[in-house]
Amino acid sequence: MTFADWWGRFQGRDRAALARLISRAAQGQFLTELRQALAANPRPAGTRVIAFTGAGGVGKSTLVGKMLDSFRAAGHAVAVLACDPESPLTGGALLGDRLRMPAHPEDDRVFIRSLATPSGHEAVPDHLNIIIDLLAAFGFDLILLETVGAGQGDTAVRNLADVLAVLVQPEAGDDIQWEKAGLLEVADVVVVHKADLPGADRTEAQVKSLLNLPGCKDVPVARVSSNKNEGVTALRDLLLSLPSRRGQMRRTGASLIRLAQDLLADHWHARPDELAAVVHQWQTGALSSDQAAARLLGVR
Repeated sequence: MTFADWWGRFQGRDRAALARLISRAAQGQFLTELRQALAANPRPAGTRVIAFTGAGGVGKSTLVGKMLDSFRAAGHAVAVLACDPESPLTGGALLGDRLRMPAHPEDDRVFIRSLATPSGHEAVPDHLNIIIDLLAAFGFDLILLETVGAGQGDTAVRNLADVLAVLVQPEAGDDIQWEKAGLLEVADVVVVHKADLPGADRTEAQVKSLLNLPGCKDVPVARVSSNKNEGVTALRDLLLSLPSRRGQMRRTGASLIRLAQDLLADHWHARPDELAAVVHQWQTGALSSDQAAARLLGVR
């Protein structure tokens, strides 16, 4: 089927078409057509993208599952994008995140999708912005984004979300200090997850002391225990109350940069021989770095 066929079905709210277009976007296909179609169907103003990130093992998938149920109980149409590590054998998602989330097979206002995330991509997959826009255009007013296990430098997700929740867990110790230079600085809310475990009070105090350093913005700290279902509703209300304009402001410049990167990658992907020639000329000294960059950008 052509893109026009799939897009027509998508506009008719065909979930199979949504799934197929997400797959194509994740594989780097139909990108030009999708950008054009989505430009004519901009993201509804009420759509909110909430990202959950943090180190591996902190319980992101479990918490996202709890938040999914809580948001649905409040009447929201919710899509979940679970960024799983990329399989070294198939290139697909390993699907570990999906196993920890509740199933909603009969609920057409819930959509859950795993996305393969290559290593070295700051914990998010390629073309994620297009996939988010697809879900928004389909009618989901809340999009929950879970990154793969993220660390100090994995902050790209902040450019895609209206609200960014960073999860930490009790007895994280020096890991919290280590993450201070990265994830904690871009958080809109910090969640002390697994708060039923020993050390939660100490971890909460640690986080608050780090966030209260001179020059840091005011960031709320929430305590949640998914195991005991404590703090979930309060976190839901907090995530909905935080102003999304901060995410909109963050996205403005970063989205343009990401779009330029995507367009540049698409252009040279279609011309591998020309790209190889430019790289060879640069490696051999026939082109300076400035000349090679200008050639790649199409500047004459």
